[in-house]
Amino acid sequence: MALFDDEPQVKKTVHEIGQDLSLLSVSELDERIATLHVEIERLKADRDRKSDSKAAAEALFR
Repeated sequence: MALFDDEPQVKKTVHEIGQDLSLLSVSELDERIATLHVEIERLKADRDRKSDSKAAAEALFR
């Protein structure tokens, strides 16, 4: 918790790309893999929504 309410809260980084993995256990690696799979699916869904929106706009102005 921040000392003062107006201080932004720092979000804990689950995984940093390129980070040293040598100190992580197999279960920690599995957790990170699962987290990254969820994030990839979230990114793909957003990309698809934006792609659909762009296609609709292009169709409108043809």
